Amino acid sequence: MKKLGLLRHAKSDWGESDKRDFDRGLNGRGRRGAALMGAHVRQQGTQWDRLVASPARRVKLTLESAALGVEPEWDERLYLASTDTIFDILRASSGDAVLIAGHNPGLGDVILELVAPSKENALFDEAKVKFPTAAFAVLELPIDDWADLRPECATLVHFKRPRDLDAELGPED
Repeated sequence: MKKLGLLRHAKSDWGESDKRDFDRGLNGRGRRGAALMGAHVRQQGTQWDRLVASPARRVKLTLESAALGVEPEWDERLYLASTDTIFDILRASSGDAVLIAGHNPGLGDVILELVAPSKENALFDEAKVKFPTAAFAVLELPIDDWADLRPECATLVHFKRPRDLDAELGPED
C-alpha cells in the first residue's frame, strides 16, 4: 500500500505585478493558511518518506511556513505540471509515502484521474469541485511499487482546506 499526499501552495500575492509568475510570494492570508495547514498535515499523522516540490517561490514559502519536518526535493518539472508529469515523477519514486507540493490544475487533476468512479466518496465530491490554495489531500493506492501507478487505482482518504480549519480563511466575497 502506498500513500500519496498532495499539498497545493498557499494563496499567492497578486499585488507583486512586477514579478514573473514563478517568483510571486504569498499574501497575508496565504502565510496564515500555510502555517495552519502545516500544523494539520503534521497532526494528520503520516510519516512522509519523501517531499517532492515545485521550486516556485510561493511553494517554497508555503513549505517554509508549514514547517512539515521533511526536507523538500525541488523538482523544476513540478512547476505548473500536468498529471502526466506528476505521474512520471511518482513512478520513479521510492518510499511508501510521498508528498507532492505544487500547483493547480495538475494537483486537482491527479485526484480526478486516480480515483475510480467506484471509489468516489464525500471527500472526492468536495475535492472535485475545487482543490483550492493550501488544500491537502491523501490518497491510498493498493500498489506495491510506484512504477505500478495507473489511473483509477486510488481512494481519497483525506481532504482538508484552510477554511475547514478556520472560517476566516474561506472564500473572499
